[in-house]
Amino acid sequence: MAIGVLTAGGDCPGLNAAIRGVVARATDAGADVVGIESGWDGLMGGEIRALTRDDVRGILAMGGTILGTSRTDPYLQGEGYASVAPAIQEWNIETLVVIGGDGSLRTASRLERDGGVKIVGIPKTIDNDIGDTDYTLGFHTAVQIVVDAIDRLTTTAEAHNRVMVVEVMGRTTGWIAAAAGIAGGAEAILVPERDVDYAELASRIEKRHRTGHDYSVVVVAEGVAGPEGDTTTRGSDAFGYEMLGGVGDKVAADLAERTGFETRVTTLGYLQRGGTPTAFDRLLGTRLGVKAAELALEGRTGVMMAAKGGEIRAVDLARACEEIRDLDTELIEVAGWFVA
Repeated sequence: MAIGVLTAGGDCPGLNAAIRGVVARATDAGADVVGIESGWDGLMGGEIRALTRDDVRGILAMGGTILGTSRTDPYLQGEGYASVAPAIQEWNIETLVVIGGDGSLRTASRLERDGGVKIVGIPKTIDNDIGDTDYTLGFHTAVQIVVDAIDRLTTTAEAHNRVMVVEVMGRTTGWIAAAAGIAGGAEAILVPERDVDYAELASRIEKRHRTGHDYSVVVVAEGVAGPEGDTTTRGSDAFGYEMLGGVGDKVAADLAERTGFETRVTTLGYLQRGGTPTAFDRLLGTRLGVKAAELALEGRTGVMMAAKGGEIRAVDLARACEEIRDLDTELIEVAGWFVA
């Protein structure tokens, strides 16, 4: 029997570290490992290949995923377990290691329930919004990318006495905005979890400028309600998922109108997903992958690897992906001490 591994949903830095960890640990124990290409789409279509230790050499520092990914879901674009059963049976897959976000992990949990395939989950999303884990794979790198951008934008904002609005990812939670805003020294951080008083925001920036600080950096998560009270969308993708983006432009226009200050917008978008993972995410991905392989070898199922208090533990998969994990409000409280 084989251990299958797939990456599903949006990509993020550190996926290859996790794949490498699974393959290295499982093959060392003599188990066969197969890689499913293009996420659930590949499992539905039988796009599967054997993975050996040599296949994962040199991938630790690579962004993206050597297996590819997609947003296909067997319950939305197929017939549920019946869509993936032929490939599972053909390749003798006993356990699936699913590296995915909350949606992909919910699908995995459902497949376990419907078809009896063993599932071990690895949480990955730059949004850091999966329950029962302190960190998700990819979050640390995304935050570092945003902080690097804020550092560079701060220098040009100061040089030109401008307000810089930085729009970051964060559909329903503000983990990236809060963490990067604090680490980057932003003057204001706007997150979906909190209502924004735009008049008060403008007043705060005006006060800052009156006291001799002629520039400001405002970080806004893409899911924040804009000055008119609604979220900003760019239509839907090929799978029918609503695409957010553009609130930064609305925030900048509102601030410019209220304050009269020159305002510019930078939308980081997919830059936050790409590129080389940080050392933290390489280490985290490796640890999650190795632990997932060990539990697969033990025959465990219905579990998700979680980073908790510096340790990698197994938690209940269904419970962990049951609800989106909101931002820890302590981060916003910490940020408030530095707004002036």
